[in-house]
Amino acid sequence: MNYSNLIANHLNQVYFGGNWTASNLMAVLDDVSLDKASTKVKDLNTILALSFHIHYYLKGTMDGIKNGELTIRDKFSFDHPTLSTESDWQDFKNTMWAEAKEFILLIEKLDDQLLHSDFIDKKYGSYYRNLMGIIEHTHYHLGQIVVLKKMIDFA
Repeated sequence: MNYSNLIANHLNQVYFGGNWTASNLMAVLDDVSLDKASTKVKDLNTILALSFHIHYYLKGTMDGIKNGELTIRDKFSFDHPTLSTESDWQDFKNTMWAEAKEFILLIEKLDDQLLHSDFIDKKYGSYYRNLMGIIEHTHYHLGQIVVLKKMIDFA
């Protein structure tokens, strides 16, 4: 059994569909306009902020695997860019999809033995822990986005 392929497939499903939760990031964000993505509900994060946050960790982890260095920092994980137009928002989403697909392909190529190895530094735990963490993190914030959409739609 190739565990790298299973992990890659699981990430693919949370981003693009086919998982048992019947919820995925692409479908949930499909009908979200920039206006809705930027709508503030009480003191909660916006859909834009959560989308950026999800992507920040995916991209940072992917870059870490490629470069052997983890340069992302938690304190910057909600520092999303200012998006002014619907086109900016669509471009941002397209970047998320493209980089998620790139990461999925990268994970598929990982040797299963590497999954037990330290991810860049022992303090970060194993590759397996970090890759599964990205999936869990995405599911967690996807749920928040779904709830925010409902709150905005029914406000």
